[in-house]
Amino acid sequence: MRTYSVLAVLAATTVIAGCQTGPGPTARLQPTGVEGQWVSSDGVAFSNFNAGAFETVAADTGNQLATGSYSYTGDRSVAITVNSLIRQTTTRVNCALVSGSQLNCTAESGQQFTLVRRVTG
Repeated sequence: MRTYSVLAVLAATTVIAGCQTGPGPTARLQPTGVEGQWVSSDGVAFSNFNAGAFETVAADTGNQLATGSYSYTGDRSVAITVNSLIRQTTTRVNCALVSGSQLNCTAESGQQFTLVRRVTG
């Protein structure tokens, strides 16, 4: 009989423990700087920035369009070296991080474009 009492107490404890709530939702960490994935304002391509390495892929096919590197030139400015796999050219691009979600860029040719941080999850 004592064995059944012990088992009943263990079962009740397990049921009660299962009803406890967890620590709650975790806060989503906001990426810092340009690290992460960005999308062109026209939605055609995604650019990935990761530990100094840069790549751009087509949004529709996932094919790699460009590779390269980037470095910070100031608190909110980045220089990118873009190696186009399509044109077989290398271009330098300067970008300003105008907000946590917008990167305004100017290529050495003078062409301007905007990248918007892609929110995932």
